[in-house]
Amino acid sequence: MVEHTRSHGRIEQKVYPGVAFEQNGMFAKPVQVFIPQKSRKKKNLDLLIHFHGASYVTQFAATKYRGDLIGVTLNVGSGSKVYNDAFLDTTLFGALIDSIATESKIRLGHKVTIKRVILSGFSAGYGAIRRIISSSVNYNKVDAVLLLDGFHTSYIPERRVLADGGRIDSTGLQAYVNLARDAVLRPSAKRFLITHSEIFPGTFVSTTEATDYVIQLLGLRRTPVLKEGPLGMQQISSTRKGRFAVFGFAGNTAPDHVDHVQALYWFLNELMKL
Repeated sequence: MVEHTRSHGRIEQKVYPGVAFEQNGMFAKPVQVFIPQKSRKKKNLDLLIHFHGASYVTQFAATKYRGDLIGVTLNVGSGSKVYNDAFLDTTLFGALIDSIATESKIRLGHKVTIKRVILSGFSAGYGAIRRIISSSVNYNKVDAVLLLDGFHTSYIPERRVLADGGRIDSTGLQAYVNLARDAVLRPSAKRFLITHSEIFPGTFVSTTEATDYVIQLLGLRRTPVLKEGPLGMQQISSTRKGRFAVFGFAGNTAPDHVDHVQALYWFLNELMKL
């Protein structure tokens, strides 16, 4: 099914002005790095590592960022397990940050200091972030996390939905529960924003069910809202406490899902306003 009522706006697919380069050898596919034109002379930059998405989307987000940012796009394949397994070696995340900083210094011709590390994941990309923040060493390196309609776990038993007596496998959500709790109780430590559609996969826990689990566990509530979001999206719920927030949006079709990654630029700035 495809719903055509909402506009499903799309950003322009092009190369945006700035410094773009690739780093090879660390993953199955190249790491794509972009520094927007406005930030070329800056020495202190935030670092965004986005998992699962087109590089032009990250480039646009870096260009629209309310600050100075190195935008990195990392695609390793299909499915959350592929992203999870890419970071089984817990030293790889730190090495990735160091290599980006070193190469950025060479490309820009001056010293580069990473101020804040921001992770964003669209769809299956959440698997990489979950693995990264499951390590205490790597967790301490991360300042903010953005999940774009990608926050899932399994049912117990497998594929048995809640309506048929299934339960949520909470072990797949624990790393994110810990992050959300820190963002609520120690807001100076972390920022965490989840966005989700109304898509119900049926074979694994939906983003709505997963966020409901976290919200209830932390003793929070959803607030119904009805307002326009980015690119024609329609927001229908909101939860916020400390520096943790959940934005729920209408829609249960493929275009509704893609809306979330296309709006990376908007959600990234919302994340950093928490």
